[in-house]
Amino acid sequence: MTMRTRRSLSIFAGTIALLTAAAACSSDDPASPTGESGATGGDLTVAGPIPIENLDPHGAASLDGGTQLAARAIFSQLVVSTGPGEFEGELAESWEPNADTTEWTFTLREGVEYSDGTAVTAADVVASFERVLAGEGPLAGNFGGYTVAAPDESTVVFTSPTPDAAFLGKISSFFVTPQGAAEEGFFQDPIGSGPFVVESFEPGASLQLAPNPGYWDGEPTLDTLEFQSIPEVAARMTALQTGEVDVTWSMPDDQIAALKSDSDLTVENVPSPGVITMWMNSSTPALQDPAVRRALWQAVDFESIIGSLYPETGSPADSVISPAVLGYAPQEPVPYDPEAAKAALDAAGFDYENTVIRWQFSQANFRNLVDAVVSDLAEIGVTVEPLEKEQAVFLEDLLALNWDMNLQQLGTQGFDAATNLGRLYTCAANRTGYCNEQLDQILAEAGSTSDTALREELYAQATEIIWNDAVGMYPMFVEQPYAWRTSVEGFEPVPDGLPYFDEVAVSGD
Repeated sequence: MTMRTRRSLSIFAGTIALLTAAAACSSDDPASPTGESGATGGDLTVAGPIPIENLDPHGAASLDGGTQLAARAIFSQLVVSTGPGEFEGELAESWEPNADTTEWTFTLREGVEYSDGTAVTAADVVASFERVLAGEGPLAGNFGGYTVAAPDESTVVFTSPTPDAAFLGKISSFFVTPQGAAEEGFFQDPIGSGPFVVESFEPGASLQLAPNPGYWDGEPTLDTLEFQSIPEVAARMTALQTGEVDVTWSMPDDQIAALKSDSDLTVENVPSPGVITMWMNSSTPALQDPAVRRALWQAVDFESIIGSLYPETGSPADSVISPAVLGYAPQEPVPYDPEAAKAALDAAGFDYENTVIRWQFSQANFRNLVDAVVSDLAEIGVTVEPLEKEQAVFLEDLLALNWDMNLQQLGTQGFDAATNLGRLYTCAANRTGYCNEQLDQILAEAGSTSDTALREELYAQATEIIWNDAVGMYPMFVEQPYAWRTSVEGFEPVPDGLPYFDEVAVSGD
């Protein structure tokens, strides 16, 4: 493995690689101060699909798309995932597991400083990780029973009570902050070691950034970087075409053709680990029976919906996780058969008259999908109440199981099934109201072996259980579409929808 600079990150588009435990070594190539065409500086405005509500990468919003996007600009990761089983170092110069992968030792890159000039040390890594564990947010679910220690200023040792060959994939979503991050108000004006520093932050509206002149990988070329929240899709597309916004992604398919015809824009789709996921809350009395959940899935004509709404970016899914992920295992598709669905619901004693299924979602670009699914379910007499929520409320209700169905595009951190199946579907996680002790045992074994072939076999068993018990509906694999103005130089789309901007420049400013 090589020491990663953000300028060397390549787009994952290949086949699944074997998970290795090789150590990383550093690269001394200096970072170029300009974009590929020689453009320098400029002001860049970005509008992603998810608003940035919170800058704290350790707590309840740790795996929220907006928080992770901001964190990549402000803070630094230990390692970065570049594909299934493929990792490059950022703050970590090298890493090595012990024989049974219960212990992972990281050596930090020398000379990295925060934007206030203080050194990044192993003590900061320890404090950040312990803060993740104490916060009990989504990221903490990856690290049950873990402890962390710093034998010296440049060495960090993570210890698990059980073998964890998937640790690198899990830790790739972890960001290091100063020990003072525990102080109240820190994340309104945070200090980080990433490429940009915060100038101002209005949650859910705007995040204004400036380049960090002391960034370890070379000062970014941009003069300013702004993340704007434009929740309405039409308004976001208009802003892109008029030049108010320079970069966006996750555009609706019906907008992509028009964007491609605009000579001032570049439009590109990239493979994605994302799956449109519609969990069904198994703790809701009406949805406790797997036969009911599967019947609801069978009642929706997803193939037609995908062909109509997602001709550019969607394809019917045959698994809980994407083919781009280590552990992908194809399943028998659930056929559309409304008559069989109605018969199954009748046989299960489904109470049509008194059951209203509360379906929550947070992104405006899901509205057409929601309408189509609600219409299909209404055809067999099932009433669904769509609830579009602000992102912060959506996340709070998601964790509280305050919903009957939940819609999201669910990715897989580190391209490893451990960060999806292993984190979200255990009884202890309680993310869907579903609990299956046999599934727990399979997931525990899959997360504890370093035998890649065995891990894939175990995740295939887990996927079959989740699929057949219809813990959710899994209708669609997703490609990630990006669009940016031709004046933007050096921008690289990434599969996970969380791009970096430190090597970007804007010409003509």
